[in-house]
Amino acid sequence: MRSYEEMMALILGRAEEDEAIRLVELNGSRANPWAEEDRFQDYDIVYYVEELEPFLHDPSWIDVFGERIIMQMPDLNDGPPRDGKWKRFAYLMLFEDGNRIDLSLVSLDHLDSHLQNKDYRKILLDKDNRIQRSVDTVSDPFLIQKPTQQDFDRCVNEFWWVSTYVAKGLWREELTLSKYLMEEPVRDMLIRMLSYKVGIRTNFLVGAGKGGKDLQKYLEKDEWTQLVHTYPDGDYENMWQGLFRMCDLFEETSEEVAEELGFTISTEGQRVRPYLERVHNLPKKGSQS
Repeated sequence: MRSYEEMMALILGRAEEDEAIRLVELNGSRANPWAEEDRFQDYDIVYYVEELEPFLHDPSWIDVFGERIIMQMPDLNDGPPRDGKWKRFAYLMLFEDGNRIDLSLVSLDHLDSHLQNKDYRKILLDKDNRIQRSVDTVSDPFLIQKPTQQDFDRCVNEFWWVSTYVAKGLWREELTLSKYLMEEPVRDMLIRMLSYKVGIRTNFLVGAGKGGKDLQKYLEKDEWTQLVHTYPDGDYENMWQGLFRMCDLFEETSEEVAEELGFTISTEGQRVRPYLERVHNLPKKGSQS
C-alpha cells in the first residue's frame, strides 16, 4: 500500500501541474486531528477548478492516481444538470493497493458556499491566496445535540411504532423486510437514545460518530454488552429475542434520559411491549392451531 506521503505527493502533484486547479482541500477523517488513524482512511480531496467541463469530457485523466479496482461517479445517477452546468462532480476510486480517493471537483464560483459545510478540513494548496484564514476545523458533524422534549418524544414514538412492523414481519416470516425495519429505523432510534445518554454524561461535548461507531468509548461495559446482544442472525426466533433486547435497552435508557433531562415520558412502551409479546406467541402463519 502506498504511504500517506506518496499519496499526498501524487494528489498535490496533479494539482500543481494543472493551471485549472486553483485550490486543494483535504476533509474527512484525515483532516480530523482526533480521528484514529488506520489503513482504511479515505483521502477525501476537493479540487476547486475554474471550469468543470474539461475534467468531465475525458475521465482518463484520473488514471494518474493508479490502477483501480472499482470506481463510482455518483453525480451521474441523477443525470446532468438541467442547465448543463455542473457545480460539483465526484470520482470515488478504490485502488489495487487498497488506498481510496474520494475526489470532488467544485467550481470556484461555489467556493464560499462550499466552505460553509460543517466538516473537518485543511487547505493543502491555495495558488491565489483566496483563503485568508484557517478553516481546518468547522465543527464535529456528529456532535451529540442536547434533545428537546419534542426530539425525545419523536424518538420514543418512532422506536415503538416501527417495532410493531418488525413484529408483523417476523410473524409473516418476511425476513428481508423484518431485517430492514429492525436494523434501520428501530436501531437508529436506539442508537439516538443511547447517544442522548452519552451526551448527558459528557455535557454534550463529544460525538457519537457515524452510525454510533464511537459509542463504545462512552458506554459502560455492561451497556455495550447489552447493545451487542441486540444484533441477531437470520433465525426468526433469534430475531424476536434481539427485538425484545432492543426494547429492554431502549426502555431502560429512555427512562434514564427522561429523568436526567426532566422530560415526561409516554406510556407507549408499556402498551406496545405486551403487544409484541402477543404477536410473538400467536400460532405460526399457516398453523392449524
